[in-house]
Amino acid sequence: MSAEFGGRGGRQGRISQWLRGRRPKETAGDGGREALLLATAAAGLPLAPAAHPGAGYGCSCDRVGCPTPARHPVSFAWQTQSTTDRAQIERWARHQSQANFITATGMVHDVLDVPLEAGREALERLLAAGVEVGPVAESDDGRMLFFTLTRGTPEDEDEWWPCELDCHPETMDEHPGLRWHCRGSYVLVPPARLPGGDDRRVRWVRGPEHPLPDPLSLLEDLTDACARHSDRQSDPAPAPWPLRH
Repeated sequence: MSAEFGGRGGRQGRISQWLRGRRPKETAGDGGREALLLATAAAGLPLAPAAHPGAGYGCSCDRVGCPTPARHPVSFAWQTQSTTDRAQIERWARHQSQANFITATGMVHDVLDVPLEAGREALERLLAAGVEVGPVAESDDGRMLFFTLTRGTPEDEDEWWPCELDCHPETMDEHPGLRWHCRGSYVLVPPARLPGGDDRRVRWVRGPEHPLPDPLSLLEDLTDACARHSDRQSDPAPAPWPLRH
């Protein structure tokens, strides 16, 4: 799930090619799903069962107008339920064979969640610069997830970056650019299925075996890439070149 690059000559091009075409192979069948979940838990990321795509409203919870179909925990006690215990995760994976899984952030790790285009651009720059990037997942709903060490609970919040960067499940729509999942939030972990077709998934680009980096080592590149992405989204289409008669 990781990639090795050669010498410096042509390095940027090889990274770009890898990012465009990379789709890590995930072992087929329930055994492969369980193995990926156990590897994630073994890396220290606490897991809990989540909803999965379902008929009707697109979510197994059958809630009318579910705001996050197939993306939310099945239990209101997900924060205390989340665990890295191997035996418990095996039981969940086997008894809830269709369930997705979430990881609770703000305990061991945080997640920097950015638009997919911006994330790929930033990941390319970070790898080319030799920055230690941790686990990274991408979602077919157009997001890329960078897993980092948690910011924790600082004694003086003023020493930290603005709290409006924080993202909680109920404020997702307020953060179309960078979302910082920390205390009280969660994200889906691979392998997860999304509504809209069997091929819509969340998958690892860089697996959970990579050590979690300090979030500040990624933040500048991610925010810059998000700003460029936002500028491209807001720029009006260029006027057609005038024809000469």
